[in-house]
Amino acid sequence: MAATRSVMRAVRVLEFGGPEVLKLQSDVLVPVPKENQVLIKVHACGVNPVETYIRSGTYARKPALPYTPGSDVAGVIESVGEHVTAFKKGDRVFTLETLSGGYAEYAVAAANRVFPLPDKLDFRQGAAIGVPYFTAYRALFQKGRAKAGESVLVHGASGGVGLAACQLARACGLKVLGTAGTEEGMNVILRNGAHQAFNHRDPNYTERIKACTGPGGVDIIIEMLSNVNLDADLQLLSCAGRVMVVGCRGRIEINPRDTMSKESSIIGVGLFLATEEERRECATAILDGIEAGWLKPVVGLEYPLEKVAQAHEDIIHSSGARGKMVLLL
Repeated sequence: MAATRSVMRAVRVLEFGGPEVLKLQSDVLVPVPKENQVLIKVHACGVNPVETYIRSGTYARKPALPYTPGSDVAGVIESVGEHVTAFKKGDRVFTLETLSGGYAEYAVAAANRVFPLPDKLDFRQGAAIGVPYFTAYRALFQKGRAKAGESVLVHGASGGVGLAACQLARACGLKVLGTAGTEEGMNVILRNGAHQAFNHRDPNYTERIKACTGPGGVDIIIEMLSNVNLDADLQLLSCAGRVMVVGCRGRIEINPRDTMSKESSIIGVGLFLATEEERRECATAILDGIEAGWLKPVVGLEYPLEKVAQAHEDIIHSSGARGKMVLLL
């Protein structure tokens, strides 16, 4: 597509609702970067569960309609706005956020939410970094205060955030346990940092985890589906253990007494609340991990932009994740 074109293909949400409200349009204006912004020609864009919640209108933050979803893009700088010195046309980059939306052929992002994409990673992998790795780092270290020698259970470890948590925790000296819903998912976990994997479709899997951790329990749980697992999580924790709530799709009843007996904590994780300093800390750790070679984003299902509705359906209802879901452009 010629850079001089003024319109592009982009997914637009005109009303909140199910996956069917995702409309691919071919006459969307290419956004223009303003001061301290860059325009990126998108090669791949990650799909995150939170984007389905936002699209449905049930999330705490609602964008103004119409909007284009998508935060995690990877591509090439097309142009830069005033005062941008860190990037130039032709640079390979990935993003943590976009301003105009990533489910599109071009996206505008604030320059301080854009990072260089190392040559050792392709664009698909680049689109699997942003939200998953920044969320995992925030959950483990900024909010969970994880330390080398502690144990972590990644509850739902075969998706984008889960695999990121496994890689980060293993690299930082934690004992890593993970769960998945399929044999393939368990194998992916074990290849990406987990010392042991458990099938959370096994009715007795929590007993197997207890047998593995012993009476001490697990120090940290990274929880992707707290509306299902939170009550059981509290039984698995060590004294002063903490559950990091990364994902939730509804309500759950718990007994607060379970936190009293171990002085355990339930801590919510919201990446959008990170300060600029915290984001820089995340970025430094992630880029160092890529350079060192232990941080390797795992790409799962891939979809063309035309199949975006199917992607939103599958990320919620598929039988088990096997890496980060991406849209390819």
